[in-house]
Amino acid sequence: MYRSVPLRAVVCLSTLLPAAMLQAAPDADVEALKQELLELKQRYEVQQKALAVLEQRVRQVEDQPASPPPKRLAKSPADLKGNKNVAATGTGAAAASGGAAGGSGSSYGQSLADDSQPAQSVSNLYDEASGFFGGGKFSFETGITYSRYDTRQLALNGFLALDSIFLGKINLDRIKADTWTLDLTGRYNYNNRWQFDLNVPVIYRETTYQSAGDQNTASVTSEDSVTRDPTIGDVNAGIAYKFLDESVNTPDAVVTLRVKAPTGKEPFGIKIRQTDPNNSNLFVPDSLPTGNGVWSITPGISLVKTFDPAVLFGSFSYTHNFEESFDDISSTVNQKNPGKVQLGDSFQIGAGIAFALNEKMSMSFSVSDVVQRKSKVKQDGADWESVPASDANAGYFNIGMTIAATDNLTIVPNLSIGMTEDAPDFQFSLKFPYYF
Repeated sequence: MYRSVPLRAVVCLSTLLPAAMLQAAPDADVEALKQELLELKQRYEVQQKALAVLEQRVRQVEDQPASPPPKRLAKSPADLKGNKNVAATGTGAAAASGGAAGGSGSSYGQSLADDSQPAQSVSNLYDEASGFFGGGKFSFETGITYSRYDTRQLALNGFLALDSIFLGKINLDRIKADTWTLDLTGRYNYNNRWQFDLNVPVIYRETTYQSAGDQNTASVTSEDSVTRDPTIGDVNAGIAYKFLDESVNTPDAVVTLRVKAPTGKEPFGIKIRQTDPNNSNLFVPDSLPTGNGVWSITPGISLVKTFDPAVLFGSFSYTHNFEESFDDISSTVNQKNPGKVQLGDSFQIGAGIAFALNEKMSMSFSVSDVVQRKSKVKQDGADWESVPASDANAGYFNIGMTIAATDNLTIVPNLSIGMTEDAPDFQFSLKFPYYF
């Protein structure tokens, strides 16, 4: 019943069965690997699409114009001329202020110490603070200034009853003056070291005089106005020399010398008339002056020092008025008295602080004071006499700005508030320096 199987057949069968099983197993692994490879290809295609999108964005950004790097907010314009002393010490100055700028231990100026160009607002700020306009060889400035002066003078003729009730006459005089000045100024700057300028003012004035009458006509209140059509004022010219460039321990220093010519209408010989027959206390001049009538010379000095991010500045000048002779120095109607006039000399001092708000704007705050001595007059054949109340002390508080409208045009508004009785109530100016 049983048939014997040859041994050789058994051995062959046992050899073939494992080989078939081994061949089936790799086929399953290959399918799995193929599936994994397919998934990787799909992921690769997605990544390729994402890379293409990113590459397109990078190209768009690269095609856009590059924005200029930020500039220091405090740096001397002397660096524009390659001043090695300032360039070498600028980093030290910025480093000295590093702790105060922020908690990182380094200031904005220090982090950009290698910047070779100061911000435009800083250059404009330096120009206004020092009066030395080094932004170009030629510059022309148009300025308009409005000045308002309103003063009251109260005269009492009587006595106080019970320390509170005034018995007698009260006389109130008031003067309101409005002055518009158009300044045309041309400047030439040579090698950022010398500067020459010429200023021509055109002046319009309107003054209103009011009086409540003297002690006999106190019940009468009258007023009169005098207007001066736009007329040229005193033309003046100046020369400036920068003898010191800013370093760690020294400021920018500029010396100036100005000469003013009496091209405007002088105030001497103008007749004063009584315009209201019912008010013997109201006297009004025939016309208004637009100049001082004498030659004058004004030496001065300006200092500017950077303390990142602030800029400190100060100035001092002295004006000497030369003695002048006139055919008539009398203000009396139908009377002519030739003589000489010696206007009192004056000196002006000012100081302030400025900040560059950004690369286009800066703001400054300063105080200034003008002190003038008494003037003297001398009629032919008589001695010198002091003019009463001709001395003055005019103090101002100034708020200014510089706005860089373009690379060549700057807008400079300034408000001056009078702090003393001799100063105008306020004065507002708007200047437009243009660099060629």
